[in-house]
Amino acid sequence: MIYYGRQSINESDIETVVSVLRSDFLTQGPMIERFEHRVAEYCGAKYAVAVTNATSALHIACKAAGLSHGDTLWTSPITFVASANCGRYCGAKVDFVDIDDTTYNMSADELEKKLMPGGNPKVVVPVHLAGQSCDMEKISALSKRYGFAIIEDASHALGATYKDTRVGSCKYSDMTVFSFHPVKIITTGEGGMVLTNNKELYEKLVLYRSHGITRDASKMTKESDGPWYYQQIELGYNYRMTDIQAALGYSQMERLDKFVERRRQLAKRYDEMLAELPIRTPQQNKNTNSSWHIYAVRLDKTHVQKSKARIFEEMKAHGVTLNLHYIPVHLQPYYQALGFKQGDFPKSERYYEEAFTLPLYYELTDEQQDDIIAALKEVLS
Repeated sequence: MIYYGRQSINESDIETVVSVLRSDFLTQGPMIERFEHRVAEYCGAKYAVAVTNATSALHIACKAAGLSHGDTLWTSPITFVASANCGRYCGAKVDFVDIDDTTYNMSADELEKKLMPGGNPKVVVPVHLAGQSCDMEKISALSKRYGFAIIEDASHALGATYKDTRVGSCKYSDMTVFSFHPVKIITTGEGGMVLTNNKELYEKLVLYRSHGITRDASKMTKESDGPWYYQQIELGYNYRMTDIQAALGYSQMERLDKFVERRRQLAKRYDEMLAELPIRTPQQNKNTNSSWHIYAVRLDKTHVQKSKARIFEEMKAHGVTLNLHYIPVHLQPYYQALGFKQGDFPKSERYYEEAFTLPLYYELTDEQQDDIIAALKEVLS
């Protein structure tokens, strides 16, 4: 069976993890900081905070941005639910901005149309779908004009670039979030990270990651009682990554560029081999170079009579598992109970009706990709 995504683990990864298992620190040790520094340096950001997963990263990023009751967060409907849920965790309202019909990212033009003097969001979360950056220069300019914070959901986009700047540099945002789930560009098993160039935000992120507790005497309300002393000065969470996970991520960073390069090769092969099929291949904005976490295509329904469910079933019978990224968040029952309905974001809904995700991962071979194309040709004929 060829799955839509999978991790790549080598002996160096295993040895690095084993070295931590044999060390004095399994958690809250030095490997966390080493991993954070490695990712921050790669992306060109000043600070990085490793956490349990990208969902917790989004949560504490929203908290650090001051999102709370009475505020609003805007994001894309075409994303995993966590990009919206992070706002709800903070007690904020959530709304959506429809996608660009070419890149499938949040449309900067639609964002501009929706913004108005007063009543604007406190936070906007652009999602870099599939590894391609949103139009961050325009979104950043709008943030300065209308006064909202930007948290880039770059869960798909480690290793990507925008205008020759690496995603994660936070050049156009307040914070950037990465995911290290096994199907992502690199993995820590489960894990996430927030990057920022703002020291004040960084200190808040560190505080929220670990129960809101500090041992920094300058932040305490009274003189320390002794070397054991700490104070809880905020309501924080236990979102700490372990050194075991950080060791895997630290080792995987050695191969990040290799991972991305292979994904780009596979994406190019898909572009070429799918050209004559009744599907629409993904398009890249001229300012972006995607890291290709996924390869999402859209059916030309004027030439394909089979349902998407049938296509999924027949491809599985050929030994290929497809996936779908994503069901529009506003169509989920939880969000419909908040007042969203079918028809609210037509481009996102049309994308959902037509889209599916083909297998794409570092260890996918050319021969396997050939088999996927052959199966797809048969199923769509």
